[in-house]
Amino acid sequence: MSLSSMTGFARSHGSSGPYAFEWELKSVNAKGFDFRMRLPPGWDDVELVARKRAAELLSRGTVYANLSVKRAGALSTVRINEEVLNSILKVAADLAGKIDAVAPSVDGLLAIKGVIEVAEPESDEAEDKAARVAVEAAFEQALASLIEMRKREGVTLGEILSLRLDEIEALAKKAEAAPGRKPEAVKARLAEQIAALIEASDRFDADRLHQEAIMIATRADIREELDRIASTSPSPRDDR
Repeated sequence: MSLSSMTGFARSHGSSGPYAFEWELKSVNAKGFDFRMRLPPGWDDVELVARKRAAELLSRGTVYANLSVKRAGALSTVRINEEVLNSILKVAADLAGKIDAVAPSVDGLLAIKGVIEVAEPESDEAEDKAARVAVEAAFEQALASLIEMRKREGVTLGEILSLRLDEIEALAKKAEAAPGRKPEAVKARLAEQIAALIEASDRFDADRLHQEAIMIATRADIREELDRIASTSPSPRDDR
């Protein structure tokens, strides 16, 4: 299995009918796999397909997917809600005889919420369906690019790790062959340190000296650490 990074970025874009769209995918490190999406209103159907494909191809990292969609040539229409306007005018007329107030102006009436309505253009079912298919295909492209980028970064990380492991192996061999590890050298160091303990102590405690000698001997021997390094043989993990 090849080593793969968990970080990466990818983008894809396209168009279908009156729609132009763009995907942006970003992946960062995480213990497990987490997929987060941000979709424009009306495009929730894309989430199920995108989430399923991402889970099939990735197993590690937090992935952020952002879809932006624009509809070209889609002009909104503005109309006056006559019913709301008439109700407001009726209320204004009723109040005119009761309070001293300036007659409502046109811009004041239009500023009242509900008087002006913005109608979005009607969509075509066939165009919307074709656009969703194109958006899903663009997601596949962005996902493939993200995976490829993570693999390339994984190759680089693998090379760096290999260099570090080679350095550790070389240092372990050097420590294995160090003259200071020979029994005679260890014995000499122990004798020096025991002599220093006796000189620094006001009285000779055989039990305490024995304990200290054992601790010194344990710290002086790096056999266990060398064996642990030698027995460790990391293999590349599949961090898709």
